[in-house]
Amino acid sequence: MPVLHPDLAIFDIGGTEILLIMVAALLLFGTDRLPDLARSMAKTIREFKKATSGLEEELKRALETPPPPRRPPEKAPFPPVAPGSEAPLQATPPPAAPPPPPEDFKYP
Repeated sequence: MPVLHPDLAIFDIGGTEILLIMVAALLLFGTDRLPDLARSMAKTIREFKKATSGLEEELKRALETPPPPRRPPEKAPFPPVAPGSEAPLQATPPPAAPPPPPEDFKYP
């Protein structure tokens, strides 16, 4: 019995099984729709490969470009206070309460 080369085996399916699947597809889809189905599958695979290669190129470019330089630390917003001369903390006013709803407003 002839043995199929391991590189040609798809999902560990032999030649006989592939032939049976092809005959079943021919019976299910017929001779008219089978070429159209094969074309659409090939187009789908081509688009998938194109998207995958585009993503690969984008990742390669992202890995090859150096990171942006670090920004210098920002200055402190307030000058430092000498120990023992702390100024009293000023309280912030509470937020304003929202206005009440109109009288004709109906809650859901």
